[in-house]
Amino acid sequence: MINVETRRLLSAEDSRALDREAQDEWGFNVFSLIEAAGRLSAETLVRRYGELFKNRSGISVFSGTGNNGADALVMLRHWILLGLVDAPSCTLVVSREPKNSEITPWTKILKSVEKMKVPVFVWNGDAEKDFIRNSDIIIDGIAGSGISGSLHGAAMEMVNAINSCDKKPFVVSVGIPSGNSDDWKSGMPIVKADVTLAVDPQMRCIYAPAARPFAGTILNVNGIFPKEIIDRYCGAELLDWESVRARIPDVKPHSHKYERGTVEIHAGAEGTTGAALIAARGAQVAGAGLVRLVVDDGIYPILASGAGGIMVAPLSGEADDHDGRIEGKFKPDAMLLGPGWGRAESRARVLMKAMEREKAGFPLILDADAIELSKNAKFNGNAILTPHTGELSRFSGIEKEDLLCRPVPMLLNLSRECNAVIIFKSNVIHIAAPDGRIGIVDGMVANLASGGSGDLLAGFCAAIAARMAQEGRGFDAYNCAAAATSLLIACAKADNLRKRFTDPLELAGKAAGLAGEAWLNGMEL
Repeated sequence: MINVETRRLLSAEDSRALDREAQDEWGFNVFSLIEAAGRLSAETLVRRYGELFKNRSGISVFSGTGNNGADALVMLRHWILLGLVDAPSCTLVVSREPKNSEITPWTKILKSVEKMKVPVFVWNGDAEKDFIRNSDIIIDGIAGSGISGSLHGAAMEMVNAINSCDKKPFVVSVGIPSGNSDDWKSGMPIVKADVTLAVDPQMRCIYAPAARPFAGTILNVNGIFPKEIIDRYCGAELLDWESVRARIPDVKPHSHKYERGTVEIHAGAEGTTGAALIAARGAQVAGAGLVRLVVDDGIYPILASGAGGIMVAPLSGEADDHDGRIEGKFKPDAMLLGPGWGRAESRARVLMKAMEREKAGFPLILDADAIELSKNAKFNGNAILTPHTGELSRFSGIEKEDLLCRPVPMLLNLSRECNAVIIFKSNVIHIAAPDGRIGIVDGMVANLASGGSGDLLAGFCAAIAARMAQEGRGFDAYNCAAAATSLLIACAKADNLRKRFTDPLELAGKAAGLAGEAWLNGMEL
């Protein structure tokens, strides 16, 4: 199996440092970098959206004076040179006039575009709005990620005008939607793009859950910086199924069920039996050899009757004092607590026992109510927590808006404090590990916005954790979380499911195929 490399996502500070290193130590001058970024961005858009250029569409470029604006001008010049657009039918709107003494990449490229007879206008806040209404395509090169705080002045007016146009043109942001940055908060001006041409390594702030919808479709533009430079800046990983599935060990052709990993799940209560069943199915389809579901006596008959290959056990059979004891004849390789579980005192006792085992290296997955019960707990690096926004806010005391706008530094701090891997579930999923690793899975799949998808994810985590533990290579909670989360998103984005409303058990069926294809590749022998 080919091990596909993941892409890096950088903070604005790291991006600036990488750019300086490319210039100071590798001999890339700023003009060559801007030329490369602009040309490759222009070619990337044509490859993906060539139909936009078939009818000689009217293009307006809205440009600030920084490098993003220069990139946008290079794109326009490149299309003119290739004959894809006619210079007189294009429009360039700049945030201000260049100064006579000003010599920058932006002023140099602006001069060449003017010489090509492209009409150039300086934004005055009124008349230039007509250019937006009359444009088929708008190229947004107003501001880059180096801004601090909110846009203001002409840049803010240009962004607001693009977003408020009655006749919505096709908006393409260069590098990043103007207004976005590491400091961006909900309510600050930001371009609403249809496409973002994100130069590799991409900016991390594009994927903040609150900011991600403004980027539209993200197209990666690579070939500007050497891989050797990019690899020096770790940043976050942009994860997907192809890049992480090989991190999880294959199932050996001669394996029996105990060697595939065994999972014990404590879940469900009256009114929430579905959560328990979905979590158990998730563990099955992600490869667990044996799944045991421990439930309250009152719901035992309901779940046991339709459990199939899942072992369902009543809580009363666990110990004479009915304390939910997790020891016994069944020896799980990993445990999942919490889906639809409730927060009764008896649950807390089970959790405490499980946490004692986690100290000794036992993989422990906590979801939903178990996360609430573990508030202020300190783990030992062998736990995965799977909160959504509300659960994470209650667990950490951090406001929801802060988590959605700037999740990475907060998640890293929280992960270190509790010494556990955290999967922050939202429209974009973030994974933080105590050792500083950050993974981001670009979701944006509305068919997951339904009850049960989180329970399914928790089951995936438990199955993968069990097999990692059974293999004896050591449990890597971060890679477990990365694989489980990427598997869920891959299921939701599958061609036969991505444009449908689905039941989590239907997603489970897709996961069985994807996981099997990835980890049963020796079975044909």
